[in-house]
Amino acid sequence: MTWYTALVLAVAAERLAELVVARRNTRWSLARGGVESGRGHYPAMVALHTALLAGCLAEVRFAERPFPPVLGWVMVAAVVAAQALRWWCIRTLGPRWNTRVIVVPGLPRVTGGPYRWLSHPNYVAVAAEGIALPLAHGAWVTALVFTALNAALMVVRIRCEDGALARRLAHEARA
Repeated sequence: MTWYTALVLAVAAERLAELVVARRNTRWSLARGGVESGRGHYPAMVALHTALLAGCLAEVRFAERPFPPVLGWVMVAAVVAAQALRWWCIRTLGPRWNTRVIVVPGLPRVTGGPYRWLSHPNYVAVAAEGIALPLAHGAWVTALVFTALNAALMVVRIRCEDGALARRLAHEARA
């Protein structure tokens, strides 16, 4: 389990790096008149993502989940792919990327990078990671619970983001 603990801690470190980027980008967005939406669901999102990491380690240890070699290595590859997709999103959005929903007036919608094909590619990365990270060491309960709760949260989050963008576009059209 030592390598798995290292993997989960590496994902946790990646998440902390995201928060550093997000904090910097929040300052950038707010300095340009950005408006935040969805503050109410943000603590639930943080708690869910933290619980994913803790759940992976706890389930593997306390339920004595064995490492399933074929599935495990495929899932490790999926975790790596999810991180690559996430950082592609971050790079594509640049200072507009955030863990919060902040819309900056006057900026065009991003249509490059993975946004060429998907409206919310970062959430594909989150969903993939939420399945793959636990299953890399057989933590199927954590994978199921996270996936179900994340799906409900993503409905709220995507509606929030799409609504914030629609409000900004409607406001700019009237102006």
